[in-house]
Amino acid sequence: MSTALPAEPAPQAQPERGWLDPLLDWLAGWGELVLETFAAIGDFSLFFFRTLVWLFTRFPRFETLWPNFHQVGVSSLPVIALTGTFIGMVLAVQSYYQFRQLGLETRLGAVINMSLVRELGPVLAATMLAGRVGSSMAAELGTMRVTEQIDALSAMGANPLRYLVVPRFLACFLLIPLLTIMADFMGVAGGHFYSVMVLGIDMHHYWYNSALFVGPYDIFVGIFKSVFFGSAIAMVSCYQGFHCSAGAEGVGRAATASFVYSFVLILFLDLVLGIVLDAIYFTLFPEGARLF
Repeated sequence: MSTALPAEPAPQAQPERGWLDPLLDWLAGWGELVLETFAAIGDFSLFFFRTLVWLFTRFPRFETLWPNFHQVGVSSLPVIALTGTFIGMVLAVQSYYQFRQLGLETRLGAVINMSLVRELGPVLAATMLAGRVGSSMAAELGTMRVTEQIDALSAMGANPLRYLVVPRFLACFLLIPLLTIMADFMGVAGGHFYSVMVLGIDMHHYWYNSALFVGPYDIFVGIFKSVFFGSAIAMVSCYQGFHCSAGAEGVGRAATASFVYSFVLILFLDLVLGIVLDAIYFTLFPEGARLF
């Protein structure tokens, strides 16, 4: 005896889309993007706040700090020295012919060293370190997240922020300004070598104009910016590593995102800090007098 199969329900007709529906979908997409952006900013802010709390409550041990100091500082010296040298030489090459047309080639030292210590040295050194150090941190922590090593630390009662993030933050916060000083020094040396030895500019006037226009305040501005650049690199890289998605593809995305976001944040901080520091300087010295 055969049993009859139940009849399939007839497909319901889809409601017709009005002319406002594409606009509403577009607005909904942008609204979702804005909400996700604010949620990510809030999550990053809490991550940064918890890191600072652990930094000031339980300072990490030297055995934990030293490997990170070596990775960020000592291992980065060759690439930073090479980058700084070529920055100074490139500035000399690009500026010489324009200054020569104006008869101001002896002022080349002032332009090279001013641009180097205030802007290009800190920014390009931080960008290089964001690619070398930041991506490495994000990939390392992302691998630990994928292989559940971070979860294992939490299961053993250890706080992952204290053991994994705070040492890396301190290494970038303390050593990236020192690496910026190294990049500035090598850039000044590279600019001097190419300007004096290759272009034939008088060495006395080169250094005289440099000392006349470049002061300790300019060096302070570049180093002060690098403190914020180092903090941004560490926090963005560690945050991306901690929130890495599963699989090898997720680790690669975290490493790429850490560099991209760090670079954008470096440029944003450079703009904001430049505006603030210039405003403070010209408020204290409206006639442009030297601070030091």
